[in-house]
Amino acid sequence: MADTDWQELHFEPPSDTLSRFGYPSGSSADPAALESFHRHGDVPRWRSAIDGLRGLSAVRYTFDRPIVEIGGADELDAGDLGAITSACLALRPWRKGPFRLFGVDLDAEWRSDLKWSRVLRAVSSLEGHRVLDVGCGNGYYCLRALGAGAAAVLGVEPSPLFVLQFELLKRWLPPLPAAVLPFAFEVLPDHPDGFDTVFSMGLLYHRKAPLEHLRRLAGCLSEGGQLVLETLVVEPRFGPVLEPRGRYANMGNVWSIPSLAELSSWLERVGLKTVRITDVSVTSSEEQRATPWSSTHSLREALHPNDIQKTIEGYPAPRRAMVVARR
Repeated sequence: MADTDWQELHFEPPSDTLSRFGYPSGSSADPAALESFHRHGDVPRWRSAIDGLRGLSAVRYTFDRPIVEIGGADELDAGDLGAITSACLALRPWRKGPFRLFGVDLDAEWRSDLKWSRVLRAVSSLEGHRVLDVGCGNGYYCLRALGAGAAAVLGVEPSPLFVLQFELLKRWLPPLPAAVLPFAFEVLPDHPDGFDTVFSMGLLYHRKAPLEHLRRLAGCLSEGGQLVLETLVVEPRFGPVLEPRGRYANMGNVWSIPSLAELSSWLERVGLKTVRITDVSVTSSEEQRATPWSSTHSLREALHPNDIQKTIEGYPAPRRAMVVARR
């Protein structure tokens, strides 16, 4: 895809973004991967919802609290408030949040602030770190990382909708050392220096080749860098790895869910050390639920109606671990 095509979509060319984050001049991604974004049938409609907004710049913004807040209600007139609400509704579903945008409370499907609190308990510090957020969605964790002192945050996300949600947020903010690239992690070029911290949260079980995903994550780290991995796990009585047949918790692309011991073994096999399991918790309907800003189905509909310890398919209910490992 030519740079002019990205500019028509009001995007910075990915090669420019990569250069700003320390990649060699001329670095880019597989053109075929970028083409899939350009061809998505809903992109013009979503883009129109964003471009229809009057230019506004938030006087204040906050990234270091549970609700990412951009602007205040006192900065708008009545027409602006309605336009912002309409644009956000046009970009549903919002999976990660919460956000407060010029007084509009955007309650996403995931209370991502709860997961972020587990991240902050797991890592010693993000102060001054160069951070890579793999599968970053709409950038909630990218902004929270800036709020925790990160020097620069690069996200990669293949979903056009989530990339455009980040574009909506970014349009009200001053230039920030944060960006989201619209393609999959697998086509991200190698960084010559690596990142101090790499996030992979909610991705591993969606990979047909989990060891290859972990190996690629490890390769993105600088010497001594830390991987923050959050993923589904199973108790040992279900075996070293649960491989669902068909769907799992209404998800159709769950390939393998390891036990904690197996997960630690995988991390060590790809060369990561000092593996620390910092949290294990069962996903609750407080953390993941349907809202007017997301969709009508969420965790509640994914659990067995007579036994919430099982998925609707009869597998053990979602249980997630937070793991930190170093290169």
